[in-house]
Amino acid sequence: MRRLGQLAERTPAGRERYVDLLRALAIAMVVAGHWGATVLGRDPAGRPTGHSALADLPWAYPLTWLAQVMPVFFLVGGYANAASLTRHRARGGDAAGWLLDRSARLVRPTSALLLVLTVAAALGRLRGTDLTHLRTVIWYATIPLWFLVAYLVVVALTPPMYALHRRYGLAVPLALVALVALGDLGRLTGPATLAAGNYLFGWLAVHQLGFAWYDARTPATGPPSGPSEPSETAPPAAETAVPHPASGSDRPGVRRRRLPTSRPVALALLVGGLTALILLTVVGPWPVAMLKVPGERLDNASPPSLALLALAAAQLGLILLLRAPARRWLGRPRPWRVVIGVNLVVLTVFLWHLTAAVLLIGLLDAVGLLPTPPVGSAAWWGWRVPWLLLLAVVLAVLVAVFGPIETRSARHRTGRRIRRAGRVRAVLTVAGYAAVIGGLLVNSATPKAAPEPLGTPVPALVTYLAGAGVLRLLRSGWGSRG
Repeated sequence: MRRLGQLAERTPAGRERYVDLLRALAIAMVVAGHWGATVLGRDPAGRPTGHSALADLPWAYPLTWLAQVMPVFFLVGGYANAASLTRHRARGGDAAGWLLDRSARLVRPTSALLLVLTVAAALGRLRGTDLTHLRTVIWYATIPLWFLVAYLVVVALTPPMYALHRRYGLAVPLALVALVALGDLGRLTGPATLAAGNYLFGWLAVHQLGFAWYDARTPATGPPSGPSEPSETAPPAAETAVPHPASGSDRPGVRRRRLPTSRPVALALLVGGLTALILLTVVGPWPVAMLKVPGERLDNASPPSLALLALAAAQLGLILLLRAPARRWLGRPRPWRVVIGVNLVVLTVFLWHLTAAVLLIGLLDAVGLLPTPPVGSAAWWGWRVPWLLLLAVVLAVLVAVFGPIETRSARHRTGRRIRRAGRVRAVLTVAGYAAVIGGLLVNSATPKAAPEPLGTPVPALVTYLAGAGVLRLLRSGWGSRG
């Protein structure tokens, strides 16, 4: 608490605290949503299983419009990445050095999760656990890595995409929305693979709006300090003010770089987004649910659909409408300390929250206290509160153990001397980062019933660790003279 108080006191006046609040709320809602919708059961062998309750609760589909907050995650990511890249370049850094710097806070906590799960799977294998069951458990625990892959790709593309934003402004996300529409048309009339590009185009579109929001700040506000990614709250004193990039004239029309943030615009985004969402889902062919429903052919989130982007527009309008009261509230010391505390370990919370569920299920099953009431029954609803409380306790223990990895990574980042990367280091940075993404992607794409001796596919694990190792060596200064 003492450190949180120090960080709160050192917060610069120009920091956009609202971004930190949105990030913390988004991750908290993801965690609560995954936990709350879990249905426990048993397979034919008597082993515990889990699945989503959405397939059995169709009346709850409209509620997913509130629970689906990944667009908020990417929106604030775009804002923070634009702020971080601008600061880095103002201090003499280049794009490769920025990407290397960014990798520390994202890759280190992820490496800890994968290594711990691999060791646990190896121990389970030595005890004779069935390979298919082993993979199923690890697959469930690593579901968060699917979303992390998308964000890692978006981070890597930030330098060129921000350059496009500076040149073409809001025309860039509009073009990306058009590409999402083409992908949706493809999967509506053909195989779902025709929309594979939407994984990139959809999240990039929301991320670009974060750039425009960052550029919408007035020169008097000053640059944001502190968080540079959706998992970071760096010590405010470590950040340095730089000139605001959008303080000059702005282009008219869709090529404007600044996001309009007036109340009429916010209302138009909220009403227009909700209207489009209703037309696309209730009238149109897109599912009403904004989260994955087992057995449904179409999915609004994997990959992002036009309906999800309509929801993102409505969320952006609501965010802009609530910005003024939220800023006043965050001006108080206590709420701001809480937001700082959550952001210091927010990636750890996100990465480990399903591992907490695996551990709790295993513990309750071992002592014979695992309830498996039918979904929607009174017993199932009554079990929600103690289930969530127990999960929160288990996650708190995991965060206490692994959270320092994330907080140390933040201190390491902010204390680094800015240097420009040579050509060889730039190539190695991109290669290492690509290997990290590739390894995580292979793991996410491998079926949950695949017989994997280490739970995680060995090629995925080797590729990821090789990439993470290269990035670690580069951050330590290896090859800096090459």
